[in-house]
Amino acid sequence: PAPASLLLLSQPSHSLSHLHILMAAAANQDKQRRQLILAIFLLVLASQSWRCCSAGYGSGQEADRVVFLPGQPRSPQVSQFAGHVTVNKRNGRALFYWFFQAQSQPSHKPLLLWLNGGPGCSSVGYGAASELGPLTVSRFAAGLEFNKFAWNKEANLLFVESPVGVGFSYTNTSSDLTNLNDDFVAEDTYNFLINWFKRFPQYKDQEFYISGESYAGHYVPQLADLVYERNKDKKANTYINFKGFIVGNPLTDDYYDSKGLAEYAWSHAVVSDEVYDRIKKDCDFRASNWTDDCNKAMNTIYGQYQLIDIYNIYAPKCNLGQTSAASVVDKALEYSDHVRDRQFKLELLLLNF
Repeated sequence: PAPASLLLLSQPSHSLSHLHILMAAAANQDKQRRQLILAIFLLVLASQSWRCCSAGYGSGQEADRVVFLPGQPRSPQVSQFAGHVTVNKRNGRALFYWFFQAQSQPSHKPLLLWLNGGPGCSSVGYGAASELGPLTVSRFAAGLEFNKFAWNKEANLLFVESPVGVGFSYTNTSSDLTNLNDDFVAEDTYNFLINWFKRFPQYKDQEFYISGESYAGHYVPQLADLVYERNKDKKANTYINFKGFIVGNPLTDDYYDSKGLAEYAWSHAVVSDEVYDRIKKDCDFRASNWTDDCNKAMNTIYGQYQLIDIYNIYAPKCNLGQTSAASVVDKALEYSDHVRDRQFKLELLLLNF
């Protein structure tokens, strides 16, 4: 419709009252127009503010994104992040992590923390790159290959190198390295989780599990207990949606660990019935010092594990002779140099292009 101002010019015979009505209508239209403009401005401003906030979350994550690793296969694609998370500002302590999103629907899959044991074993070198991560080191260390048995088929995988001093995790206070104990490690790992969730808030409400192997038989349940206790503080904004924990070949108690080692070797045909009968007869695993007969029987098991991977007894045997082993290493180094040389030439070609 034509504005009220144009109506006034085209119809001069209006009465004074009619003129007042038209002027009021014009004023009302101007007011509505100003309100509309203001509403649009506020909407744009709110949208920009939301984007800034979203970028605040995303920028921290994107800074840690690993786009591609040397030797990584082009397919399938792997969504991964790595970096340090501060656990103690005063002493300058930070833990290193490597995170793999689930292969499908990561927003609907649980989050699984993995801790290797030792104490002192790297969760990156062992758990991520050798055991359950999606990228493992290929034969002759020539590159990486996709692990078709990777656990991130079913979960988002978070590998953390713990405690400080392991792998890329560090402290700027040397005395920290002499104060390490299980409580210290649990506290640092808990602080890591709280700060990691601030960087990746989209995972904070997803189901969370703690897992690990070997000395993580201490790390995992102690961290689980700490998370459980801290979750009782309803006022703190640190609640973790903790659902359970998993331990594999865990170091928990000398008696059960030694007894379990013998039983597992026998039940999986690593040693004979005769050897196992001798162990049952000669070994008291509750004793601090084993008898000579017990040591002799147990050494039979340890001898078998010189040829069999104690952590993966069905893996191909590794019993190459010294000369054969040296030959394999030489071939690996030679092949690795060849690959690096080809990559270097390709990079030069791309630069010249």
